[in-house]
Amino acid sequence: MGPIPSTCENATFDGEGLELKGWRCHAAEGARGTVVYLHGIGDNRWSGGGIIKRFGARGFDVVAYDERGHGESEGDACTYGFFEKQDLRRVLGTVHRGPIVLIGHSLGAAIALQEAADDPRVTTVVAAETFSDLRTIASERAPAFFTSGVISRGFRLAEREAHFQVDAVSPVKAAAQIRIPVLLIHGDADADTPPSHSRRVFDALPGPKRLILVPGAHHNESLRGEVWAQVDNWIDDILASAPDYHGQMTGRDGG
Repeated sequence: MGPIPSTCENATFDGEGLELKGWRCHAAEGARGTVVYLHGIGDNRWSGGGIIKRFGARGFDVVAYDERGHGESEGDACTYGFFEKQDLRRVLGTVHRGPIVLIGHSLGAAIALQEAADDPRVTTVVAAETFSDLRTIASERAPAFFTSGVISRGFRLAEREAHFQVDAVSPVKAAAQIRIPVLLIHGDADADTPPSHSRRVFDALPGPKRLILVPGAHHNESLRGEVWAQVDNWIDDILASAPDYHGQMTGRDGG
């Protein structure tokens, strides 16, 4: 994987009943706050190298870690946010420079949204390619020849083996409790997690929000060059108005 980013140091975080391996990365100059990067399924903190470089140069400390069952962290199973949000809550307890910005994609976006529902330390969330709820996305991705009975048995097996509840994993339910500003990003050509998932989350959010649909972007492609300027502007505007948001940043656009 090569050397760690030059601004980072290795760190171990106490998750919910296990240890998480990650990095603490320092801003080039005095920190404006902290960005916490949350990777997607089957990935690890190394995919956050570009985010570390970008936001470090923009005055943010960055925390990046391998989620449970990924990379060098402990854990045998991914629970899609059920336990991962508890891990994130513990990681946030070690962050001493606010405001706190959560940036996640795919699984990481779903974790960020679920934690933001009841964690007052989070200032804003940037969520790319989230799923709306685990039961829906797992059913959509199941092979066409799987019957509803087979899928239901699969859910029960997953719950028994990983000790969690499938229907408790729901960013769209969490969204209804989120009052902080949320920026959703999704590729309009995403066939793995269709943009309807982000639309459902968007519609459920009662607070300041925006949905960017990126033309031609497939899964894991929506966070790209032309979008990052909009992410920067979103975060800058939120921090400039924090803690009084007034609900003035609601809007949806197609790119």
